[in-house]
Amino acid sequence: MKQLLCLLVMLTIAGNTIFAQTKEEKEVSAAVENLRKAMVDPTKDALTKLTAADLSYGHSSGKVENQAQFIEALVSGASDFLTIDLTEQTIKVIGNTAVVRHVLTASTSDNGKPNTAHIAILLVWIKQNKEWKLVARQAVKIPPVAS
Repeated sequence: MKQLLCLLVMLTIAGNTIFAQTKEEKEVSAAVENLRKAMVDPTKDALTKLTAADLSYGHSSGKVENQAQFIEALVSGASDFLTIDLTEQTIKVIGNTAVVRHVLTASTSDNGKPNTAHIAILLVWIKQNKEWKLVARQAVKIPPVAS
């Protein structure tokens, strides 16, 4: 009985270790959340702080924006996110680079036209001066599930 109890304790500890986020993963997760909030309520300062000067921001339509274009589209309201929900998120940190994948579901009002988005996202973050900055983003349309 003692051996079984000891084994269960060890498996529990191992399981918690495997699924626990590292300090870096927690920092990246916070940066992703800050970006989500800044895209819903955009300010130039917040978006500039979260993105790298060399940003490559790819949309599911194939359009690619640099940092200035990305920020201007959000601040001007040309791209207007009313809500953004992120699910199925994974984070992998490799040195000073982080790869994040998630599914984005959003309500939008681009140029005053209501719409919804349900897309898969790949984000690449780099650590610059102790801060995580988004350097690349690519979105792809999620194909409809056949019934």
